[in-house]
Amino acid sequence: MDLKQLTAVVAVAEVGSVTRAAQLLHLVQPAVTRQIRLLEHELGVPLFERTRQGMVPTEAGERLVGHARRALGELERARAEIRSDAAEVSGIVTLGVLESVMDLIVEPLVRAVTHRWPGVQLRILTAYSGHLQQWLDDGEVDLSLLYNLTDTPSLAVLPLLDESLWAVAPPSARLDPSEAIPWTRLLAQPLVLPVAGHGLRVLVDRARSGVEVVPTVALETNSMHLQKQLVLAGYGWTVLPAAGVGADVVSGVLSAAPLTEPETTRSIVLGLPRGRRSRAVEAVAAELARLVGGLVHSGGWPSARLHPSLAGSAKPTA
Repeated sequence: MDLKQLTAVVAVAEVGSVTRAAQLLHLVQPAVTRQIRLLEHELGVPLFERTRQGMVPTEAGERLVGHARRALGELERARAEIRSDAAEVSGIVTLGVLESVMDLIVEPLVRAVTHRWPGVQLRILTAYSGHLQQWLDDGEVDLSLLYNLTDTPSLAVLPLLDESLWAVAPPSARLDPSEAIPWTRLLAQPLVLPVAGHGLRVLVDRARSGVEVVPTVALETNSMHLQKQLVLAGYGWTVLPAAGVGADVVSGVLSAAPLTEPETTRSIVLGLPRGRRSRAVEAVAAELARLVGGLVHSGGWPSARLHPSLAGSAKPTA
């Protein structure tokens, strides 16, 4: 098993075609086919099935592709770090970002990292907290924003802030961010909610369990963007963290207000794997913590309360 074989397997899995993979790798098609066949012979199992949709990995192929991606990623990081000046902070850093905060965080973080650490190449993946934690455990991201998580045996967690959940409605509802509304008012409306099992839905169900109003769930979705679009189209109200709707309220696209009775919040944390971390990962973690602190202090992160630990070191203990 060598790097050429692993690269070929990953390329075919990603594009679903030996011909297209060969083009991307600047090889002839028989060379890619040979690399895959050699691996299949060595492992004693087929790695791909030919279907009308193209080359589809078998179960064994899926497992190999996952390991191969991580191995190739680590080698690419090592190459970037070793080639640079030893005194320079450099390398590839893959950051996981919650969908609900990406509009608030990503562009200013990229700007800050590019300015302060030009040797660092950022890769940014967005998903929900559960997926991001899995990617962090699997080594597919180097650090990630998560919510409502404490230290685990494999992850060190830096608490960043607590933010309120807001009721979100069409502009005609005239909700005011400076005036909290009770859950009873929200639950009297048809609701557009995240699907069951989603982290935000867990918070919503927990909060409404103590309110003697049976809500009408009009629609469910796993997309924050769709939640807002469906509210705007008049299908009901929804619940979102403040960071996910602040810009829409300022622009007048939606109206929103913090929820109370009971007050409901979520905790945003930064998760990193325990053990040795590259200087580039530590630099991005510190930059992210500084950015979050600045947003909260300036009021740029609505209804957020900075965690006391953020005033100290930006590095979680391993």
